[in-house]
Amino acid sequence: MAIALEELEVGLMFWGDTEPLKMIRAVKSLGIRCGHLGFTGAVPLAGLGAVYKQALADEGFVVTAVFAAYDGESYADAPTVEKTVGFIPAATRAEREARTYEVIDETAAMGVPIFACHVGFVPEDHAHPDYAPVRDLVRRICDHAAKYGISFALETGQEPAASLLHFLEDVDRPNLKLNFDPANLILYGTSEPIAALELVGKHVVSVHAKDGNWPDPAKPGTLGTEMPLGSGSVGMANFVNTLKKVGYTGPLTIEREVSLDQDMDDRHQAKLAHVDDIKAAIELLRSLR
Repeated sequence: MAIALEELEVGLMFWGDTEPLKMIRAVKSLGIRCGHLGFTGAVPLAGLGAVYKQALADEGFVVTAVFAAYDGESYADAPTVEKTVGFIPAATRAEREARTYEVIDETAAMGVPIFACHVGFVPEDHAHPDYAPVRDLVRRICDHAAKYGISFALETGQEPAASLLHFLEDVDRPNLKLNFDPANLILYGTSEPIAALELVGKHVVSVHAKDGNWPDPAKPGTLGTEMPLGSGSVGMANFVNTLKKVGYTGPLTIEREVSLDQDMDDRHQAKLAHVDDIKAAIELLRSLR
């Protein structure tokens, strides 16, 4: 029997491996019924979608989006992100495209309607040599996802909101959407999140409830600092109210990273870190719904 989620139900982002029950039960122990599931490049995927589909059904848990992270990505600082994350690095582009199709295939096997990832720092200059190849790659990913009726949600943060909107329009695929993370816009110093949400709101199909503070302007290239939900610069009450204003009714999915100077394999190994912060975030979001 399908689980009917409430409007703006609180969920949690978590990283999966080949044995889903342990993590699903850990998330459920917090009183949560839904979440975003991420796979690092280290997780073997063949047949895993069917395993997760059964585990989710057995546990009465809903995955609303599946995220991909890729081998070799690092979030140490802005220059490192630019060199290593998503589809911008040309040397890993083909490998990551193939991995993306694998993740989408398993997403479809789970019956999850949204696939998401970081594309990387998309150049604002359309004449930049990386722009057209990445745009065309995103088109191919959208077309592959569309075979299953899946939306491809770009993770926000590494581009200003206006540039992201132009990119969506240029890709020109109806299933290209956004996973809106307000803290990422602050951490990368790209956009004020509430104004950005108002600009791109019609494209948002999922959100990360995350908080943070702006980068230190005296330290160029550094990222801002992730903070426990409600203690950073996002303004969570305003964020939730703006989600309602733009018509978003999906889950509020908490994402609490381990730290911004660890790579994705470290985050995967860290499992459910910051449990106290997550519990406080659940209470805060439920009070704001």
